[in-house]
Amino acid sequence: MRITAMNRVQRGKLAMAAAAIGVGLLSVTGCGFVNAQQTSHQYAASDGIVEDLGPIQLRNLLIVSTGEDEPGRVVGAIFNNSSSDVTVTFKGASGSQTQVPVKANSSTLLNNTTDPATLSSAGAQPGSLAPVTVSASGTSRELKVPVVDGSLPEYREYLPAGATPTGTASPTGTASPTGTASPGAGH
Repeated sequence: MRITAMNRVQRGKLAMAAAAIGVGLLSVTGCGFVNAQQTSHQYAASDGIVEDLGPIQLRNLLIVSTGEDEPGRVVGAIFNNSSSDVTVTFKGASGSQTQVPVKANSSTLLNNTTDPATLSSAGAQPGSLAPVTVSASGTSRELKVPVVDGSLPEYREYLPAGATPTGTASPTGTASPTGTASPGAGH
């Protein structure tokens, strides 16, 4: 068996192939260098909003209610990254207010609490934004919080007690056919 050395033509072809692969890899991986990575931007991936009040982080915050002047339950998550317990206060329309205690270095899921954070007035119609002032640890900020109703099944269980979803149908009678179609009619 005889081993021969590469000639100039073979070395040239090998170099051209390596260069082509290198350019191809740079063009594929260069996108991350030129374009911002979407995963590095924080945004609300749900219907709620995202807001930070110092060490207090509000995530996916929204209000579930059947109407502007009806009670509205605040749902979402509150993260307390401080070393002390805090009370987060939500002040809505017409003087409505609710408070939520959050332990130090902990979180509270408003959807899972047995004592729901409910405002006596949602402050806006479902489908719009309600002005809500949120206060915690000496920091206060007015937010525009989305109001949703119970027409979507995932929010129905969070309607304040006694509220009826606005978008649900209730049977009022039975439907009866008004006529019958016969094959070949109209030809």
